[in-house]
Amino acid sequence: MALLDWIAPESGLRVEGEGVWLRPPRASDYAEWRDLREASRAFLQPWEPIWPADDLSRAAFRRRLLAYARDREAGAAYPFFVFRASDDALTGGITLSNVRRGVAQMGSVGYWCGEPYARQGQTLAAVRALCDFAFGPLSLHRLEAACIPENVPSRSLLAKAGFREEGFAPAYLKINGAWRDHVLFGRLTPHVGREGPDEGVSV
Repeated sequence: MALLDWIAPESGLRVEGEGVWLRPPRASDYAEWRDLREASRAFLQPWEPIWPADDLSRAAFRRRLLAYARDREAGAAYPFFVFRASDDALTGGITLSNVRRGVAQMGSVGYWCGEPYARQGQTLAAVRALCDFAFGPLSLHRLEAACIPENVPSRSLLAKAGFREEGFAPAYLKINGAWRDHVLFGRLTPHVGREGPDEGVSV
């Protein structure tokens, strides 16, 4: 897929999930994305890096799209917005990033959900759909995720999505202005589990 195809509204990449669907962000998403992020600022900020002063500006959103396009062209990341299937409302975002090929065949999963849609199942459905995309069309072998220990909803979500808790990383990421410890999670392709072929985690 060419760079301009990635940015263009007619980009056909779409991932279906249970009650949700995912597609790459588009320029036309700006207003809905800005409004949802602004309304959810206090809800999201404790779990995210500090937002730049212009984070919600149209110019910053354009820069995001260009960065997404470069990552997608390189096969390094696949960012998506999450939409509720019943009314096509934007509920959040999810990204498969740090994709490594060669002997690793793995990537990292990160996500956010707007406060009005929290704990309604859309983010869990999005994570499951992204796993299907990663293990299916992308043929990855392993997915990783991490969350702050106090983020109980996220820890529960990852467990429900088939991830296993694998370890603890002190001062792992700089979140909301401070280096925070994280719990590390992993999930293998269902075709090759920890005990051998065809013994992976199911969802």
